[in-house]
Amino acid sequence: MNDYLTMLVITAVTGVGGLALGGALATALHSPSDRSISLLLRFTAGVILSLVCFDLIADALGQAGIVPVICWIMIGCLCTYLLNCWIDRQAHHSHSHGGRQEQALLEDHGGHDHHSHHDREPLVRDNGEMCACGHHTLHTAGLVLAAAVALHNMPVGMAIGAAFAGPAQEAGHAGVLAAIIIGLHNVPEGMSIAAPLLTGGSRPAGAVGVTALSGLPTILGALLGYTAGVMNPVMLSVSLGFAAGAMLYVVFGELLPESEHLWQNRLSGVSTLLGMLLGMALIFLHGGH
Repeated sequence: MNDYLTMLVITAVTGVGGLALGGALATALHSPSDRSISLLLRFTAGVILSLVCFDLIADALGQAGIVPVICWIMIGCLCTYLLNCWIDRQAHHSHSHGGRQEQALLEDHGGHDHHSHHDREPLVRDNGEMCACGHHTLHTAGLVLAAAVALHNMPVGMAIGAAFAGPAQEAGHAGVLAAIIIGLHNVPEGMSIAAPLLTGGSRPAGAVGVTALSGLPTILGALLGYTAGVMNPVMLSVSLGFAAGAMLYVVFGELLPESEHLWQNRLSGVSTLLGMLLGMALIFLHGGH
């Protein structure tokens, strides 16, 4: 019971709190620069890669062979990809995470002319509330984005639960580290949700509240990951592998492409490298490897 309670509290603080912090930063900064958001996304991607490679996958391999672990990584990645495809189709947008207020959701679906990376039309039109595809106001687009992040946070939360269910001597440290890393990942997501809500007329408190609520599925995902992980070594391997695949898609399917779209620079990869080194150091220091 104590393990459950500890996991729930830490997941709530980092999962819900990280998104709320991002929403609060969006209200304070109004329009953070593309460069700063891009660097944060890349740094977060690097830390997550370390978590996946040196912690989740390593623990999964300790419970099962290489072939089943690879299979479950691929399944986790595929499921997260299909979930995001469904979200994109429902939202009529090409990205489930935007970077700035005027580019929170970009045009890239059937029935619209496709623009190049540099000349896509801005999100704001005419009265400043209509999105590029004409289907939603900015306020509605922000709500759709919040729902998308909420669905996406389910497999992300599994990574926390699976880490807590890992080997007993390291589970506490690994779970806390996973929660902190995912909380860091949630900050730019929270900013991307709050930005269109604020531009669409929401009050700051309401925008932060909606942003925080989108983190609740992280708690449910953590419970699922932990419950599956404590059953037996096979289920622990499945949970860890699936969570690793989901996180790999988050990195290569969302964070890195979005950061590249926001700001292109040859030195920007240094931010990812620094994130990986920091993540690796934290994992080995706390895990006692």
